[in-house]
Amino acid sequence: MAIGREGTPATHAHCLSTPQRVYPGVNKVVDLTGTADAFLQVQTARSMALMDKHKQVKRQRLDRICEGIRPPILNGPMHPRPLVALLDGRDCTVEMPILKDVATVAFCDAQSTQEIHEKVLNEAVAALLYHTITLSRDDLEKFKGLRVIVRIGSGFDNVDIKAAAELGIAVCNVPASSVEETADTSLCLILNLYRRVTWMHQALREGTRASSVEQIREVAGGAARIRGETLGIIGLGRVGQAVALRAKAFGFGVIFYDPYLPDGVERSLGLQRMATLQDLLIHSDCVSLHCSLNEHNHHLINDFTIKQMRQGAFLVNTSRGGLVDEKALAQALKEGRIRGAALDVHETEPFSFSTGPLKDAPNLICTPHTSWYSEQASVEAREEAAREVRRAITGRIPDSLKNCVNKEYLMAASQWPSMEAATVHPELNGATYRFPPGLINVAAAGGLPGAGAGVESLVSGTLPHGITPVSHPPHAPSPNKAEADRDIPSDQ
Repeated sequence: MAIGREGTPATHAHCLSTPQRVYPGVNKVVDLTGTADAFLQVQTARSMALMDKHKQVKRQRLDRICEGIRPPILNGPMHPRPLVALLDGRDCTVEMPILKDVATVAFCDAQSTQEIHEKVLNEAVAALLYHTITLSRDDLEKFKGLRVIVRIGSGFDNVDIKAAAELGIAVCNVPASSVEETADTSLCLILNLYRRVTWMHQALREGTRASSVEQIREVAGGAARIRGETLGIIGLGRVGQAVALRAKAFGFGVIFYDPYLPDGVERSLGLQRMATLQDLLIHSDCVSLHCSLNEHNHHLINDFTIKQMRQGAFLVNTSRGGLVDEKALAQALKEGRIRGAALDVHETEPFSFSTGPLKDAPNLICTPHTSWYSEQASVEAREEAAREVRRAITGRIPDSLKNCVNKEYLMAASQWPSMEAATVHPELNGATYRFPPGLINVAAAGGLPGAGAGVESLVSGTLPHGITPVSHPPHAPSPNKAEADRDIPSDQ
């Protein structure tokens, strides 16, 4: 017996005389013979033809949208979950809660790109890094699908930001997390030079007795009064301003040199502005560096500029080691032209007293590039770096990025077209999303199959997300940018 809706019996005549098909939800038996059957076949064929044509148009649109993004990667189908790699670290516990629902996170613990697993080089969409690994143009070209690099810290001199922009890679930093720590350390070093606390402590550790006035005078020789001294700050960015405000509270007169700040900043802070670097060096009893490093200010403090400083001045550097010519500094310390120096950063890191030109230099305090660090600052920097990666994955590059340092370069690189929201087909936003050809091939959710011990997948999830193509361009540090730290505190 033919069965209609809800098991209703069909008539016996219909059952015997005509071919029938039962459709769920239809309260009758549908006759598919003769004209009706032919008409249905024609309509089905037309519908299939229209669907094929529509798919072809959509594919052409996607091809035009994605054309030129990156060279095609011929290594299999794309996965909807981007791969994010921490290049020079092992701990991703802070980053995981922020990224786990939009990306797979892995760490490499590498000191160079030669130590990075091939899977990361081929598939990573975003990279997180500290200051211990350098990415030159040759290094950047090894990454086949990289879209964004986020420096966990402020300085980005270890990344070739112009080359990155030309390759369609945005470079970001975290400029604000360690302002207080770096400023506090800078002032601590300045006070140490004036009050010679480090040397007094060392003398006591070595068994020196200081009971009589003569012994105290010998141990504390060189200690000086701070009130009335002039502190010269090179680069009045976030850290430079914080140091200036702290120094004023101790009685320093503060002057600064920064040709990139607009007029009037000195009045808002109650500071005195110097028109040239030479003017600052001549008038400073202590010089403190707070500018980023670029190709124009390498060895800003050298034999020539040291000779322009006051006889017996102090020098403090918590910015970048390359700003100071260590050979010239060592010679000036030995000759007494510089009374004392305190360095948290060095030309070669990690620093060792046993090697390099400073090994025999007197009146020198060195710390191992730690002025940026506190537990709070470290966590804040990592959280903000992870959030920047998340903005890149879920938004637009570079428009959605908060601290893109090569944005002008990216915008100038017109070969990297942007994807306007109006031109994005709805197919790109669904659960069936796949990265456009040439954008990226990302590891499957939940792991990095085939990765060696140097790469471990730490996070996996289920939501499909992708990085929208870039409208790519740059921001370069201005030539001789003695103060790129204006936007970037010199930490890490």
